[in-house]
Amino acid sequence: MSLGYKIERPQKERLDAIARNAGVSSAVLIEKMLDHLELTDQGIPVWWEPLPRDGELPIDSA
Repeated sequence: MSLGYKIERPQKERLDAIARNAGVSSAVLIEKMLDHLELTDQGIPVWWEPLPRDGELPIDSA
């Protein structure tokens, strides 16, 4: 399936170089990255800014 996303040229070149170093296509590299992407309980990457939790009750850790 073709994604059709546009990214900045330096990022595309970096992706292609990493894939080439790994001996796979850029598409395979993207698939593997998604397979190994660690997500939070909000379903976003752990390195992403947490989403607002409006309407959620806080959990008391004590």
